[in-house]
Amino acid sequence: MSTSEHPSTGTDRGGRLIDARLHLLDRQILDCDGVPVATVDDIELGGIESDGDTSSAPRIEAILTGSTLMTRIFGGRLPRSRLHRITWDDVAEVGITLVLRVRSEALDATWPERWVRDQIIGRIPGGRHAPD
Repeated sequence: MSTSEHPSTGTDRGGRLIDARLHLLDRQILDCDGVPVATVDDIELGGIESDGDTSSAPRIEAILTGSTLMTRIFGGRLPRSRLHRITWDDVAEVGITLVLRVRSEALDATWPERWVRDQIIGRIPGGRHAPD
């Protein structure tokens, strides 16, 4: 799978080939400040269509994340509507973890955490500040 082309413009970014199962799936995602965001549950590919005899390697368009714990325990597949999409342009580095170029606050993937923080934890006395 090639990551050398920019998904929207098709211009060469000098990327590398990535084995999705080995380098992406189940890897932890960190934001630009090193704050854990989620794990990679699936990927969205582009460039799969074959136009005759010239076909290029598929490109990664986005990484998908969501609450897949119950499907891993009981089987099945989470509906696509329940997965959160993080565009490949937001990925800065692929290593042991995936590091993003953006803060976690800007992502839809962290809304449940923010809701619990604001609506539940924040209402507990002492819940609005870090421990001493």
